[in-house]
Amino acid sequence: MKLKYIIFGMAITGASMFAACNSVIDIEPEFVLDGSQRFNNLDDYEFALIGTYAQFRSTAYYGNASGPAGGFSTMPDMMSDNLTETGESLANFRQLVNFDYAADNTAIEGLWTAAYRIIAQANITLRGIDEFASENPGQYNRVKGQALAIRAYVHFDLLRYFGDDLSVNSTSLGVPYKTEFNQDNIARPTVAESWQNIFADLAEAKTLLSDTDRAINSSGNFTLRANIDEITVDAIMARAYLYSGQYQQAADAATDVIDQVPLVSRTSFAAIWRDENVGSTEVIWSLPFNSGEGTPATNVYFPSGNRSSFRPSEEVIGQFDQQNDIRYNAYFRTIGNRTVVSKFLGKGSLNDGIVNWKVIRVSEMYLIRAEAYTNIPGNELNALTDLNTLRASRIEGYVPAVLAGEALVDAIELERRKELFVEGHRFFDIKRTTRNLVRSDCGTNFTTCTLAPDNRAWAWPIPIGEIIANDLISESDQNPGYN
Repeated sequence: MKLKYIIFGMAITGASMFAACNSVIDIEPEFVLDGSQRFNNLDDYEFALIGTYAQFRSTAYYGNASGPAGGFSTMPDMMSDNLTETGESLANFRQLVNFDYAADNTAIEGLWTAAYRIIAQANITLRGIDEFASENPGQYNRVKGQALAIRAYVHFDLLRYFGDDLSVNSTSLGVPYKTEFNQDNIARPTVAESWQNIFADLAEAKTLLSDTDRAINSSGNFTLRANIDEITVDAIMARAYLYSGQYQQAADAATDVIDQVPLVSRTSFAAIWRDENVGSTEVIWSLPFNSGEGTPATNVYFPSGNRSSFRPSEEVIGQFDQQNDIRYNAYFRTIGNRTVVSKFLGKGSLNDGIVNWKVIRVSEMYLIRAEAYTNIPGNELNALTDLNTLRASRIEGYVPAVLAGEALVDAIELERRKELFVEGHRFFDIKRTTRNLVRSDCGTNFTTCTLAPDNRAWAWPIPIGEIIANDLISESDQNPGYN
């Protein structure tokens, strides 16, 4: 994939901000940054970093639009057993949700391109920055650390879709790991090599972000944490360690986060989803969406038009204690004779679908640690404690469960499904645990109701455009089943 130009930070908000940038970066009429330009000081790199974050709002990543979108926000739930396509759907996702895709699928290519565009912008931010390390060491650490973490995180996201076997020592093919801007030809490394690169970037980012010139996010305030800091890196590491099967490391990283970030009270939980400032809302990383910047979840439910393209499956609704579980009223709403996903309605009292995307929350860390503990001999009681702690924070009058063995594993998996409902996890959770995907209420618009663990669809095909443009990736490097 050849990226000569990079879309530059539409989230650099306001005309005054753009005016301030004119001496730093020549903003073209199309708001495109020519990658051949070089920066002159750390403030230039700071502006480039802002542009890197902005691209997470693209419609193929966390954003949504009229066509296939939300690749890492809503799509993993659309493709799972959590949601059922309705008659109100515009059929934009039909190929993806029915696993009827090939290497020429435009939505898959769009996600691939959007991800590598973020990576390219991160690499622009990193290019030559070491020359300015002495200018302001704290600022250098802060900017470089965030750019490295973003690069690692996006490669990890790509690996989730395009990697087959995700275990840490897997010899199956991973995704090209791009460490330089405009690096056109790069072969697919193994999944093991992809993990090595991801964890190397995260380790360096963590070291850098431990010594910065100022706080990256408001200290102690877990309401709006729009940037990656040291805590966020720990959370990303915990997620990546779990996926790669490194369970002790996953538990340790999750503990580092849990020790610093509290679970919110039951009375304040609903405010998380309305982006209301309640002091501490257990959000570790939240990507802001404001008017004119798109929406993260309207392709599931479009509140302004009251159109529900995907509804929650009857099975998943039935898993909630509707009377006592605070998540039920926060996640669902009954409109007429239908139940819709309401956790992304809008900010405050608004119902426009414009709400910040919660990338990582501390509750996920409890679930990661609990699952990791079930894979570490002698830690079942610790796993049960984490499960009961999370449930008690969500369910009024909860009586701690006593579980062990497979029953405990299944309970943690179910709690993960409920807690992280439509937060971009379910398809990947079924994939990495090699379970069968079974849509119990398949509906009229789904033509595929089950997906076995050995189905080719768990690993997306490398886009044909990449194979054509990249001299080091050939048809023989395609994922199994797509040649």
